Amino acid sequence: MTITDELERLQRLYTSGALSQAEYEAAKARVLGGAGGGSSGGDSSLPAAIQRLRLSNNDKWIAGVCGGIAALTGVEAWIWRLVFVLGLLANGVTALLYLVLWIFVPRE
Repeated sequence: MTITDELERLQRLYTSGALSQAEYEAAKARVLGGAGGGSSGGDSSLPAAIQRLRLSNNDKWIAGVCGGIAALTGVEAWIWRLVFVLGLLANGVTALLYLVLWIFVPRE
């Protein structure tokens, strides 16, 4: 079962009244990898953040990559777009990065 399927199942349980708000939030955090764990800080939160990355359906010009990164990091999408364009002008590496993210990152 994919993360999207699991989140949809949790949403159905919540809307049907089978889960309280607190239970729903805890289960959602557990599915997204943001709950518990008890490990020391630092690098342990990075994989969870990467797993939460989604292409934006609302804030997009081409594919939603910059909008998705903006939603994850809290930095405005226009700043990420500027970074990608400057990287494209400098050496073109960001074009490859953008393409890889477009292909492999799932939609919201």
